[in-house]
Parts: sequence; C-alpha cells; structure tokens
Amino acid sequence: MTNILLVCAAGMSTSLLVQRMENEAKGIGFEGKIWAVSMDEAGDHIDSADIVLVGPQIRYKLPYLKGLGEAKGIPVHMINPSDYGMMNGRNILQFSMDILSEEGA
Repeated sequence: MTNILLVCAAGMSTSLLVQRMENEAKGIGFEGKIWAVSMDEAGDHIDSADIVLVGPQIRYKLPYLKGLGEAKGIPVHMINPSDYGMMNGRNILQFSMDILSEEGA
C-alpha cells in the first residue's frame, strides 16, 4: 500500500488533482491512499506518507518540507507545474511511482 500526500497552499486546489490521480490509480490497480492537505497541516500528515508532492504555488516551502521528509526518510518533490496546471493525474501518479521505485520503497 502506497500513501501519496499532496501539499498546497490551502489544500483546495489539489483536491481536484487528488480525484484525477485516484481515477488513474483505479485503472492501474494502484493500492493506497492519495490525499491533499494545506501547508499548515503538512507536518501532521507527513508521517503517514510514502512520498510528498508539493504544489508549484508553494515551491518556496520545498526546502522546509524536504527537511521534514528527509528526517523521516520520505521523499519530497515538487509537482511539475505544467502537469499541475493541466491537472494531469496520470503523469503525476506515474512521477510518484517512478520516484518510489528508484528509492526502493
């Protein structure tokens, strides 16, 4: 089971992206949880994640979130701005799975 946490400014813009990713996940038999939270809530949820994806609108928070993730062995990456803007759930889900494969998770 794989847990993908998306973090954005208020947790709202990524809600649609979560739905798109979940639709793609069903098609490939993905087992896990995909959810979104605001930046303020990220610290409360990071322990439950296998990977953290950061919305491009809060890219300035990436170093902080990477620090939280690295301390726990959780990869943290920014979502490709183009994929985010197009709400491309397929590409973002694949990006997550590729990172987790590379890291041996």
